[in-house]
Amino acid sequence: MKEILRKVDAFQKRHATIAFPFAVVKKFGDDQAGNLAALIAYYGFFSLFPLLLVFVTILGMVLRNDPDLQQRIVDSALANFPVIGTQISRNVHALDGNGLVLAVGIVLTLWSGLGVVKATQAALNTVWNVPFEHRPNLLKSTLRALIMLAVLGVLTLASAAAGSVGAGSDHWWTAVLGLAISFVMNLVLFLLAFRVLTSENLTWADVAPGAAVGAVAWTALQALGGYYVSHQLRGASEVYGTFAVVIGLLAWIFIGAQVTLLAAEFNVVRKRRLWPRSLVQPPFTDADVQALTHYARQEDRRAEERIDVEVQGRRSEAGGVD
Repeated sequence: MKEILRKVDAFQKRHATIAFPFAVVKKFGDDQAGNLAALIAYYGFFSLFPLLLVFVTILGMVLRNDPDLQQRIVDSALANFPVIGTQISRNVHALDGNGLVLAVGIVLTLWSGLGVVKATQAALNTVWNVPFEHRPNLLKSTLRALIMLAVLGVLTLASAAAGSVGAGSDHWWTAVLGLAISFVMNLVLFLLAFRVLTSENLTWADVAPGAAVGAVAWTALQALGGYYVSHQLRGASEVYGTFAVVIGLLAWIFIGAQVTLLAAEFNVVRKRRLWPRSLVQPPFTDADVQALTHYARQEDRRAEERIDVEVQGRRSEAGGVD
């Protein structure tokens, strides 16, 4: 069995089209990025409920004196939304809102939204193996997260809306236009996130390839999500629809978080040329030694520390590989 693995390993090392994606997946696993994605998904899922509370409250306050528009909204796709749609259909005044509910919703939205951004910030620093000494403190990370929450939040909502409209449209040109707008917004979103949310010194060229990969994947996910809600859940029973929305939404956010971190790993492997990696170790490739060196450097927590790395007699200091 080991001989077969070595032959497979030798084959993938000779072919960059196989070695590069294998290196990306390997680093994703070495970074335990799946756990980081789960944390992002948790905060992302939790943030949707206070955001929905804020949306419904604002909608109710704005439309309080316009019963005709309220009725049109009730008769629209909102009425097909499980549980909430049923309650609104039974009572048009369910759209009424008040200042206290709005204030509570905004506070919860800010708290959970900051959780999403800060979890993403920590994940990207881990992906780039940024030493703990160079990571931002609580105050800096919170201020950066607040700014990015406003920018990325608007881009995310606008992109999701465009993608959902495109996926749910019956006209091909509307669908194409919606998906194109969604892709452009997603590209800007990934460029900003990959460049700003990490302490690694990066250029736009460093993050552009992974941002493009992430934008394509996110646009596809948004289109599938919009199609699922507009076609598959239409007319679903209240109980079935609730479970389908909750489970489907949680899975969608988790997959999206994993796609985001995979796109970030794409940038890391490309910039540092961390391929080919060994499937069977030892022997180690230069990329293996460099990756192990960066993992050692990541544990640097004080300026007084000095970290040396030695892999099978190949000694390297905490700045590169001999």
